[in-house]
Amino acid sequence: MIDLKRHIPVVADWPKPGVNFLDIGGLLANPPVFAYCVSQLADAIKSLEATSLVAVESRGFLFASAVASKLPVPIVLARKKGKLPGACYSYTYETEYSSDTVELQQDALLGARPVIIDDLLATGGTVLAVNQLIRQNFLVDSVSAAVVINLAFLPGAVNLAQQAVDLHYLIQYE
Repeated sequence: MIDLKRHIPVVADWPKPGVNFLDIGGLLANPPVFAYCVSQLADAIKSLEATSLVAVESRGFLFASAVASKLPVPIVLARKKGKLPGACYSYTYETEYSSDTVELQQDALLGARPVIIDDLLATGGTVLAVNQLIRQNFLVDSVSAAVVINLAFLPGAVNLAQQAVDLHYLIQYE
């Protein structure tokens, strides 16, 4: 078992004063540690019988791509407004710092049990926005989320539970 927290430097006062940013660059820079993260996420997602991985821009792309290489499921990209070609569904939401809009292509093949993948869960705003986008526009049985880091001192996990999004994470900060 690898202690992932040892590989995640904390950057004080970034992106604004008072915020301690957890930098996943340390996980990505160490191939055995990154492989361990991917393996652990893949194991958690395998039990969910996922039909797709919905990768959240941008750090979610890194983990979803690696996990998808271990599982026989497609990746669907959830991107910021104007970044995907073709017809898209969109959803605007509030973040910790501003408002944002996330989109999914209308012809995306999510299947009945998509799993949203991101690097970190804080308030849950982005994952909840992707969840709303999926539930409003696609026929699904359930939506789950898998992240590397859960910030338990923020309301993300509670907010996801209130919207019936099953959360899986590798490490938690209290």
